[in-house]
Amino acid sequence: MNDRLPKILAIDDTPANLLTLCKALGDEFDLQIATSGASGLAQAIESPPDLILLDVMMPDMDGYETCRRLLDCPMTRDIPIIFITAQNSTEDEALGLETGAVDFISKPVNPPVLRARVHTHLALKQMADQLRSMALVDGLTGIANRQRLDEALESAWRACLRSGSPLALAMIDIDHFKCMNDTYGHQAGDTCLMAVASTLKALMGRPHDLVARYGGEEFLCLFPSTDRVGAQAKAEELRQAVQALRIPNEGANAALVVTVSIGVAATTPTAEMTPYQLLAIADRQLYEAKRTGRNRIC
Repeated sequence: MNDRLPKILAIDDTPANLLTLCKALGDEFDLQIATSGASGLAQAIESPPDLILLDVMMPDMDGYETCRRLLDCPMTRDIPIIFITAQNSTEDEALGLETGAVDFISKPVNPPVLRARVHTHLALKQMADQLRSMALVDGLTGIANRQRLDEALESAWRACLRSGSPLALAMIDIDHFKCMNDTYGHQAGDTCLMAVASTLKALMGRPHDLVARYGGEEFLCLFPSTDRVGAQAKAEELRQAVQALRIPNEGANAALVVTVSIGVAATTPTAEMTPYQLLAIADRQLYEAKRTGRNRIC
């Protein structure tokens, strides 16, 4: 959450209830409002808040159904939801928590209690986000790990499918990495992996580009809204940058330094395809680059 105000989305079809929440939360939060379950769901997906305050009794889509849909959506499933409702029986509270809400506050709202619970759940979310972020980072190189890559690939595929944009992948393998380990030792190999990862990450030019450690000495770059020509040009930039590191690997190749082979694949996603078909093509292209001499792009 850094220095910005925590963003809270209040979903309630009654203007008087929304006004009460605004007064109760004061100016220490960035409070956004939605007057229906459907509009709240759309707003949360477009600009995910840090926490959602959700009324139960609403027409068309009630709070329980809104909560279920929020938790089913990858963009919003990790956002804590607090039900705020005039229904205050034990059964109502149990149903709200079973639906997936983290808390249940009865009306009329007590402002100090509301603020205290909001602060508590924001702090818990911040800790959960930190743990989740740590779980998605490769321990050696500090870049995204395979789990983070899988999530990003699925998300980018869906986004490009909706927009009709191309998606490109570049699969990268360090040439003769076993030779480096055998000649210089595994510590030198780890240092090489960290240097290559740092170089690749520094060249990801846009916020939605991603480089991840795919496994061993392999990396994968994800380039949304990029066609084959653009991906090939970027891959060549990456190849040259790694070679320019001048990491010694004598006896491995004519260059006497660490180089990489890269397989590039690009497509415009369709409903008939999966992102893993594109991944398989990039893998085959990498094999071809290595088969035909390494330190090149296919």
